[in-house]
Amino acid sequence: MERDFFTVCRTPELACELTLQPIRRFELDAAIIFSDILVVPQVMGLKIEMKSGKGPVFPDPIHHPREIDSRLVDPNVDMELGYVFDAITLTRHKLEGKVPLIGFSGAPWTLMAYMIEGEGTKKFQKAKRWLYDWPEDSHKLLQKLTNIIIKYLIGQIKAGAQLIQLFDSWAGELAPDIFNTFLYPYLKQIAHEVKQQYKHIPIILFAKGEWKLAV
Repeated sequence: MERDFFTVCRTPELACELTLQPIRRFELDAAIIFSDILVVPQVMGLKIEMKSGKGPVFPDPIHHPREIDSRLVDPNVDMELGYVFDAITLTRHKLEGKVPLIGFSGAPWTLMAYMIEGEGTKKFQKAKRWLYDWPEDSHKLLQKLTNIIIKYLIGQIKAGAQLIQLFDSWAGELAPDIFNTFLYPYLKQIAHEVKQQYKHIPIILFAKGEWKLAV
């Protein structure tokens, strides 16, 4: 039976099975839960479609800062993303301690870029323009995302994740001064808040292309 991508993400048994399949086949050091970074903007009220040959697409992305309040909701993370937590708990039991289980989230800037552009692009010009034209509103959206991500990651740890990874896939698209203003403070806040409750949990940052950025 064929199921769409996000239906699989929202079905703990299927997410668990897809997490375990590589572990059964290969000698890997860890498992990473099957999910997607865009489940966060999804529970904030934005529709996402997975297009064949193109990837995730927002049919109606955010166009103006006024939409931060008019369209985006503050979700009940435990309720709206509980399926991820259930998948993590189930997978942790199924792994039987063979390898550690990694949970993850998209980082604030990467999620913001998708929410504004509507899809992955080469330059993310619309999202970058927000940072220059509407800096205060950009901070507002980044903080809103940060608050949700913190709750989401803590929920994953409570559910059984033994490591946490933040995917900042589009970090390398920004100049160092913009990175330090609009990315680093929120990454630091997420790490601090998670470590306040779970000092022993390692946090991995994957910031694609950020080798040239001076933090």
